[in-house]
Amino acid sequence: MEPLIIESGGDTPYVNFNPGTNTFLIAEKSLPANAVEFYEPVFAWITQYLKDPNENTFFDFKLDYFNTSSSKQIARFFKFIADSPFKERVSVRWFYEEDDSDMLDSGLLYAKLIDINFEFIEY
Repeated sequence: MEPLIIESGGDTPYVNFNPGTNTFLIAEKSLPANAVEFYEPVFAWITQYLKDPNENTFFDFKLDYFNTSSSKQIARFFKFIADSPFKERVSVRWFYEEDDSDMLDSGLLYAKLIDINFEFIEY
């Protein structure tokens, strides 16, 4: 499967999904003017990937900030994982800065609402 790489655009996050290197990262800021449009290629890619994911997949979320429309798309992303027959092979690593309790709380809320494996990593 071909990697999906989307460079950060200031208000859009950096996305690097590469099954060959087992790298799956969404990072930086997610404030796109149209979050639904921005995340559509991400959902198309993950739909294909979750048909036969790597034995162990860790989707790393290392966001500095995201807006409300992005939060809905992130929840949608997690729902794709939760609905996958291979969901036990997929985990989310939610990174948050030591003093960023808001980002930690956001991750904890997702983990509570969506039945997938979550790990929280302070940096």
